[in-house]
Amino acid sequence: MRARHLPAEIFTAFTGVDLILHAGDIMDWSVIQELSTLAPVEAVYGNMDHGEVRERLARRRIIEIGDVTIGLIHGDGVGYSTTARALQAFSGVECVVFGHSHRPYNEIHGDTLLFNPGSPTDRRMMPMGSYGFLYVAGDYIWGDICYIEPHH
Repeated sequence: MRARHLPAEIFTAFTGVDLILHAGDIMDWSVIQELSTLAPVEAVYGNMDHGEVRERLARRRIIEIGDVTIGLIHGDGVGYSTTARALQAFSGVECVVFGHSHRPYNEIHGDTLLFNPGSPTDRRMMPMGSYGFLYVAGDYIWGDICYIEPHH
């Protein structure tokens, strides 16, 4: 069961952010429109996206924030793991933001931060939904995963 609307917590948490990144499986363009009310949105399409979402977005993006370069990709494909595919998708970036697995991931591989915020709306096998923040200072980037307490 996928949520049709973003959790209210997202709107509170993202108030005041400079930029929102979405790594795909957006499902409906209205999600981008809703997020755009908070901050500019950079997004790529995922394997579950069709129609307008796929027409309006690229499969992969490179985003520069100050002295940091971020690769943005959904991460689906054949062979390897989602994490390995994300790492191999870009070279010379400080961070790769990916999705697909819906599993939060925040680890450095060599010189590259691999960051998957998970999903606030479709937690799959995870005990709770999640989202994340990236922080940039000079040429350094680090991430933080936030978990959404399930409502019973």
